[in-house]
Amino acid sequence: MHPQPRKFILPDLVSHCNFPLRCNRHKRRITGETKRWLFKGDNLTGRARDKYHGLKAGPLTAMCYPDAAYPQLRLCNDFLTYLFHLDNLSDDMDNRGTRSVANVVLNSLYHPRSYSPERIAKMTRDYFRRMMTTASPGSQQRFIETFDFFFQSVTQQALDRAAGVVPDLESYIALRRDTSGCKPCWALIEYANNLDIPDEVMDHPIVRNLGEAANDLVTWSNDIFSYNVEQSKGDTHNMIPVVMMQEGMDLQSAVDFVGDMCKQSIDRFIEEQAYLPSWGPKIDADLAIYIDGLANWIVGSLHWSFETERYFGKNGRQVKATRVVDLLPRRTSSS
Repeated sequence: MHPQPRKFILPDLVSHCNFPLRCNRHKRRITGETKRWLFKGDNLTGRARDKYHGLKAGPLTAMCYPDAAYPQLRLCNDFLTYLFHLDNLSDDMDNRGTRSVANVVLNSLYHPRSYSPERIAKMTRDYFRRMMTTASPGSQQRFIETFDFFFQSVTQQALDRAAGVVPDLESYIALRRDTSGCKPCWALIEYANNLDIPDEVMDHPIVRNLGEAANDLVTWSNDIFSYNVEQSKGDTHNMIPVVMMQEGMDLQSAVDFVGDMCKQSIDRFIEEQAYLPSWGPKIDADLAIYIDGLANWIVGSLHWSFETERYFGKNGRQVKATRVVDLLPRRTSSS
């Protein structure tokens, strides 16, 4: 039995990531427009409104899609803000609640001309109709399919949480690649940059491996950054408690273990690119933009994790400098 620690040290992932950090010039404009879109006709007040302001989705979108034109960037920001909104909903929902949200959202995507009165259905139809105007058929299909996988995996996550199940590491990694919500965001890289890449190229094993490596970095680093808040709520859908249980490690050893996996995923992302075949000048150029988009997500998400208030409150800058995280006390059920 390991003694209960009071703090832990974050791995230095920012220094391990050498991709250039760039920011879209429309950041401020999309932040204001998305806020109006999210709050339109709704009485989000108090904690819900505070949670939105603390999220700081605008900087994340601007760093992850730095070359997007305003309409595309605005849609990406609407989607990311809405996705975090869904994430907060599903975090507090049982399995039945997750399924009902999934049905409403997916019906709105598969049948965007249909009508459903729920607010979340209206929001889904609104952004997807805008996406349909310029997105390639392939990217639209990938967006819908991967969002469907997201809901299936979140439903499983809710079942595991309700049963108090901590999965083994291999099962957790497979499930987490979908609960992260990264895959629809990869389809938005195609949309944001006006790419039309053939399905057989996007389905190539090396291209899939690159997307997976980026997903793993974004997701596993998020597990490290969000661990403190999640452990205070007793949430075990996180790689750190999975590793602690499976490997018999203490907290710091598990954090270091997951940190090493994150560094290996960055290395894997770089190494895999050497094995890309050529599909001709036009496709190769489009694919290079897509891969650069994955790199933007890797570096952008790492830096944003210290800007948002989701993980470290208002202490993000200090935590980024010192890498020391003071453990929060466990909440009681009444708090």
